[in-house]
Amino acid sequence: MKRIDTNYPITDWDDAYANASHIPNGESYIEHWSDRAAAFRQEQFELGQIDLPYGANSRNKLDIFWPATPPKGLVFFVHGGYWMMLDKSYFSHLANGAITAGYACVMPSYSLCPTLSIADIFAEICTALEYAAARIPGNIHLCGHSAGGHLVTSLISDNSPLSTHTASRIVKTLSISGLHDLRPLLKTRMNETLKLDKQSATALSPALNMPKAQQTINCWVGENERAEFIRQSELLATIWKSFDANIHNTVETNRHHFDIIDGLTDVNHPIMRTLLNRL
Repeated sequence: MKRIDTNYPITDWDDAYANASHIPNGESYIEHWSDRAAAFRQEQFELGQIDLPYGANSRNKLDIFWPATPPKGLVFFVHGGYWMMLDKSYFSHLANGAITAGYACVMPSYSLCPTLSIADIFAEICTALEYAAARIPGNIHLCGHSAGGHLVTSLISDNSPLSTHTASRIVKTLSISGLHDLRPLLKTRMNETLKLDKQSATALSPALNMPKAQQTINCWVGENERAEFIRQSELLATIWKSFDANIHNTVETNRHHFDIIDGLTDVNHPIMRTLLNRL
């Protein structure tokens, strides 16, 4: 693991969380993801179930991509977008690594801020996971990117409302460029949409909670990311080591916030091997 210096002063918190403006052609990635995801859905037409409703809200839909053989277990991927943009349709291609390895891959959409709060979004993700777990047997591997990293680590926090049975099936949680302490977001313009206050930001921060017992977690971040994202990964890894958790932090070389997820398409990439405990 490459050591990145995160001992830095921050005077502009909006810039600390800005990604696209610090990545060459950063604005093009969303369109690129959309195109790759649409092509993947077309290729996997016979093995995919699209827009299955898991809740009452209009965005409470999920996709299941099935392997060619009975699934070994479930990979549950939660997308990012600062809880206020994007949906599952941009990320379908990331299921390729999981289904190639023989796992079913579930990707939910969820309501966005400010229509609902982050607490409400988390409740939706809990419902989506329970829905998926009831339909797909075997071990559960959680994976989330950016805000999705926050949501999957929240699923294994000790205050998570997941059922005991579903929680007991979780064998790995991978937080990719995850946000684990939401209090700094109080200083950003984004908070006009997120509508966090000190109490809710504290309650919703996995790093300020304890993990459920005997969890295995990997924080994964790119060395070319904004330093704040690297710090956020280090933070959870450092704090949760104090509890009954097996947690590691990896900084992947030559990766930034947008291309860090590309490895999920390749069953042999280290990020996929880590997610599936195939090290």
